[in-house]
Amino acid sequence: MPRRLPALLEPLTGRTFRTIWSASLLSNFGLLILGVGAAWEMIRMTGAADQVALVQTALMLPLMLLSLPAGAIADMYDRRVVALGGLAFALVASAALAALSFAGLVTPWTLLGLTFLIGAGVAVYGPAWQASVGEQVAPEHLPSAIALGSISYNIARSFGPALGGLIVAATGAVGAFGANALLYLPIMLALFLWRREQASSRLPPERIDRAMLAGVRYAIHSPPIRVVLVRTLASALAGSSVAALTPLVARELLGGDAQTYGLLLGAFGIGAVIGATQTGWARAQTDAEPIVRKLAIAGGAMIVVAGYSRSLPLTLAALTLAGAAWMLLTAMFNVGVQLSAPRWVTARALSCWGAAVTGGMAFGAIIWGEAAAAWGTGPALILSGASLAATALLGLAMPMPTVAGAVEEMAELRADPEVALALTLRSGPIVIEIDYRVDPDEARGFYSAMLDTRKARLRSGAFEWSIARDVADPWLWTERYHCPTWADYLRQRNRATLADLQAEKVADSFHRGSLEGRVRRRLERPFGSVRWKADSPDPQGGPIGVFTP
Repeated sequence: MPRRLPALLEPLTGRTFRTIWSASLLSNFGLLILGVGAAWEMIRMTGAADQVALVQTALMLPLMLLSLPAGAIADMYDRRVVALGGLAFALVASAALAALSFAGLVTPWTLLGLTFLIGAGVAVYGPAWQASVGEQVAPEHLPSAIALGSISYNIARSFGPALGGLIVAATGAVGAFGANALLYLPIMLALFLWRREQASSRLPPERIDRAMLAGVRYAIHSPPIRVVLVRTLASALAGSSVAALTPLVARELLGGDAQTYGLLLGAFGIGAVIGATQTGWARAQTDAEPIVRKLAIAGGAMIVVAGYSRSLPLTLAALTLAGAAWMLLTAMFNVGVQLSAPRWVTARALSCWGAAVTGGMAFGAIIWGEAAAAWGTGPALILSGASLAATALLGLAMPMPTVAGAVEEMAELRADPEVALALTLRSGPIVIEIDYRVDPDEARGFYSAMLDTRKARLRSGAFEWSIARDVADPWLWTERYHCPTWADYLRQRNRATLADLQAEKVADSFHRGSLEGRVRRRLERPFGSVRWKADSPDPQGGPIGVFTP
């Protein structure tokens, strides 16, 4: 009888996931090698703590700024094509940086600018890749696949910086920049060869501004995701000193060189790999809050030790433990988001989470860089570690949601409602009213159920939700909300999860009487929206009086 693979490795039995994961491992190596080369080149050119920390900001800031638009694009279009486009952009920027470095034309601002552009390409690629993981593995393997994605990055983080240090020592920064450009090619080939099954949609893609707004509104109105985003941002702000100040730790606290810097990052990465192997155990815990608190305190304590240490072995040990704590902490946050977001908004929810991580690290790098310039590298690390440990106090007001369970499942598509009025997809605004006849003795319970329904409506795209009670008929309640256009309304109807439908069923259970004829859908006609003559041209273009499903 063949031995069963550990649960963590089961996603690798699928050829598509295995191929793309292996290629992404190489690209992660390239990105870490780039980081080493850029940071050490900045030290060589300026030697200033705040300038060195800006390298981390240049890599992370585009991930924050572009994360949400990239997530919206990944939800709207073929994620494979979106990922390829982002990688191609990063490849061009990487090749330009290598060429300028070879010609001796790199300045601090050129380095930061091209590093920013490489980060921009990776920002477009990231949400498309993360959201497509669920298409490459079975649902029961998704948490393990998420963990493997983190392990991929942290395997590279374990050995990539050391390799980057060797490359920089042997060939200078130009070798690191060239290696980064070349290592994008395998993942681009793997994605090009992936024959992704693109699900057809009855509706055209959303406008990107509305798609972004829908993603943000979902995150705001989803309590589990909202809590995770706040906790993630606070942890990233507090703990970003390791990535930002490690070059200075190597040079100032330990008196080392580029290879020492690589060893320090490698220790942090090895710890992160160890932590990633425990993701399955962490996810199995029903109550996530005690684990998150302990990880924040442990990670912060190890950063404090690194700030005090002047011994290479002690610093390596502290960063290894800090890496394990950080990996488990971010994995708890990441899995919590993925399991709380339905398929239609997965990439956008991950983008919001990614923006919280990268934004926290980008601005945290500026904060700790300035702190190091003002007070020294050691005190800045000590303050950062204390801040990370203090984030455990957030659990008193915003406890973590459970990470056990399955991904939010989408309900079956609903049939489009019958219409007698000539509509186009952009007709609107659309006003929806739903009547309920509720026994006055059950009014309080009904109102509580409607608050849950309100969250479901707002998450799926409804605006200006309200519930009103008829003053002449205490039995009659009317729910009201609107959608900007008919197309937005059709999308909103078909974004319901099974949990959303259950909330609707609970509210409907209070209704007394027939369910027929309770729903009214109205085309709102604001002042000035009706044409003076029937044959007046439509300034928006398109046929008049035609509804295209």
